[in-house]
Amino acid sequence: MAAPGADRAGAKASARRWFDSWAPSYDRSLLNFFLFRPCYVAMLQEIAAWRAEREAAEEVGSAHPTDTASEKGNRRQAIRILDVGCGTASFAKLVIGTGWPVEVVGMDYSPAMCTVAARKLRSDGGSGSASVFAGDSEHLPLADGSVDLIACANSFHHYPRQRAVVREMRRVLRPGGRLILLDGFRDNAIGWFVFEVVIARIEKDVHHATWGEVNSFFVDAGLRNIQRRKFNFLFPVLVTTGDA
Repeated sequence: MAAPGADRAGAKASARRWFDSWAPSYDRSLLNFFLFRPCYVAMLQEIAAWRAEREAAEEVGSAHPTDTASEKGNRRQAIRILDVGCGTASFAKLVIGTGWPVEVVGMDYSPAMCTVAARKLRSDGGSGSASVFAGDSEHLPLADGSVDLIACANSFHHYPRQRAVVREMRRVLRPGGRLILLDGFRDNAIGWFVFEVVIARIEKDVHHATWGEVNSFFVDAGLRNIQRRKFNFLFPVLVTTGDA
């Protein structure tokens, strides 16, 4: 949902032009230090917590209580992570760098961002564990129940139909999968000024959803175990997670 009454196609076109022009210098932006990098770390923490929960559940439900650690590890397949609004794939690189058994699929609406991301992944020889493509968050070109986890950071405010996007994310999550959504927290004075005044004036056609709005999107999509937390002071961020 963009600003009330905004034309959806126009908002998307505006966002694409903005990020296409930003792509060459995106990784050198000061926002990487103040906002993007802290969000990537927060998402890694959320993924680590989800993996721990999942592995604990697998241990409890294991039919092979005498297996060795290596035998149990061999049965665990790589988790498939979809990074919606992946930008230049900085987060994908961090995830691969953990050594976790993962396959990261990055998607961004900006073709220029995808070009930079693909080049970055190739330079690290990581293309076997990560890939990127241009796409629309409202129409994910993925099968129902085909990913284990979805991460979306700092792009949600650009989506004209936010409720529809959360429903679409829920569609492609496997049972027990998790959606991790991070975006600017605008429900306190600092967040309101940063995101509703400064960022909105620069980026145009954006809508930072309130705490209550995000919760309603998750509930409407059928996500459960919804958890929320805020972090950062000067650039406050709302983290919302929910399970399929």
